[in-house]
Amino acid sequence: MSSSTGLESLVDQTISIITNDGRNIVGVLRGFDQATNIILDESHERVYSTKEGVQQLVLGLYIIRGDNISIVGEIDEELDEKLDLSKLRAHPLKPVIH
Repeated sequence: MSSSTGLESLVDQTISIITNDGRNIVGVLRGFDQATNIILDESHERVYSTKEGVQQLVLGLYIIRGDNISIVGEIDEELDEKLDLSKLRAHPLKPVIH
């Protein structure tokens, strides 16, 4: 089974990606290739802080190289919309070590 098989069911869904350098990028999966390079639309990076709410940096159409992806997760859009990110406090993610 190829790694891309699981991504096929997520096309046109909102997903969250954790990169190797600890970034959290959320967007709509528009496509991917055999190297798991991913194309996101309507994307933004969520930047976490212990002092202030989550900042959302608009990225728009965004490509992430497959070798920089640690985790791909589904987002429950209904639940995500209910989150008040301005009140959420968290430590920034650290780089992922494989």
